Amino acid sequence: MGRGLIIVDVQKDFCEGGSVPVRGGARIATAIADLVERSAGGDYQYIVATRDHHIDPGGHFSETPDFKDSFPVHCVAGGEGGEFHPNFTPAVTGGKIDAVFFKGAHSASKSGFEGADEEGTSLADWLRERGVEDVDVVGIATDHCVRATALDAVKAGFRARVRLDYSVGVAPDTTEATLEDFRQAGVTVSGAVPA
Repeated sequence: MGRGLIIVDVQKDFCEGGSVPVRGGARIATAIADLVERSAGGDYQYIVATRDHHIDPGGHFSETPDFKDSFPVHCVAGGEGGEFHPNFTPAVTGGKIDAVFFKGAHSASKSGFEGADEEGTSLADWLRERGVEDVDVVGIATDHCVRATALDAVKAGFRARVRLDYSVGVAPDTTEATLEDFRQAGVTVSGAVPA
């Protein structure tokens, strides 16, 4: 049975200089690229990435965002902010990413399991077709899209682990609450929250 790595939303808009920046995003982008380089064909049978890919997500975009359900305009399909961060791009251009799953075209989608690849295959179906039963989840942000992806992985029947040393959260309090959500849902956690 295979183990997969799900890399969540390592995009320009979620890193320093982006429209919804998370402190430490660029550093995590580099760390994940290094992880991919070391792990492809070894620790992970498959490595996939998700991307926010908004076309018209309705109330998800707001001029007065609450930063929970609504946010400033970000990761617009075809826009520069929606591209992978340059620190992570070598992992993509180097052919180490097996598939990319786009989410949130017309909704406030946070979970990678709400996305689909270019052929329209959902993340859950793609993983199941390849015999993956265990997934590690990393990326941006621990307390938002990494959280939603890991929790949905468990709901979809996968054994999920979040690697905190390859993830970055928005705020300490929401990250701490997320760790409790993981515990209650059966998501395993490894590593430490980056300082």
